[in-house]
Amino acid sequence: MSELELRQTTVEASAEHRPPRRRDRLPRVGTLLAIAFVLFLVAATCFPGLVATQDPNQIAAAEAFRSPSLAHWFGTDESGRDVYSRVIAGTGTSLLIGVTATAIGLALGLALGVLASFGGRALDFGVSRVVEVLFAFPGLLLALLVIVIYGPGPVTATIAVGLSTAPGYARIIRGQLVSIRSAQFVESARVLGHSPARILARHIVPNALVPIFVLATLGIGQAIVWASALSYLGLGAQPPAAEWGAMLAAGRTYLAGAWWMTVFPGLMIVGTTIATTVLGRALARRGRGPS
Repeated sequence: MSELELRQTTVEASAEHRPPRRRDRLPRVGTLLAIAFVLFLVAATCFPGLVATQDPNQIAAAEAFRSPSLAHWFGTDESGRDVYSRVIAGTGTSLLIGVTATAIGLALGLALGVLASFGGRALDFGVSRVVEVLFAFPGLLLALLVIVIYGPGPVTATIAVGLSTAPGYARIIRGQLVSIRSAQFVESARVLGHSPARILARHIVPNALVPIFVLATLGIGQAIVWASALSYLGLGAQPPAAEWGAMLAAGRTYLAGAWWMTVFPGLMIVGTTIATTVLGRALARRGRGPS
């Protein structure tokens, strides 16, 4: 072995045994923190009585506007209700709205994406043009239009958010399906004489499920933000409902003297959005494999 080859081998061996850099470990730490936060949200949704410290609807006028303390971790609101317990009680409602709206948007997006991908050129052109027209409008504006037509409320807000996210999902899913349809393994299955139904069931759908699942994980946080924005505007859940957006709307009047009424529900919205986004990106990296 020459001296140059020996040096190259030594460099490669040292690179293999070199400990991972700190910036390579940071995403793993972030992913663990995101998982821990999501598990906390699941526990608050499934067992709110165990996670909360007090009755979220118990009114105590003498305890109104108490700042955060050991007795009230997130302080109290204008009626003396414990803000922490109300945030925990609103976790299930906010997550249900986010998951349901994401499911509605994904279902419609998947249907439109499949039609555009496998319905022929004419249907692909028509669906793509409709999706582009809808995609040109801001998603929240579409949700507001739906609410104006059918009236405010948590159910209407959930459906409105789901409908407003459908064009974006349809565009992404259509591109994903077209990419998989033209892949080499699909062409090989066609050459082997497999039927279109078998190719769709055994090759295209399984390879499209993981990206769609990642897309759903990323979309839950966006749906929660939009639903909370609608509740903040008075078009979703109405006070005194324990929902994060409604709590933001109720606390804005007292923001100067009782900031905790708005800050802590807002932090829950931000934390949930960040956690679901981090998990979605981690799943996307895992699906791509090591680079």
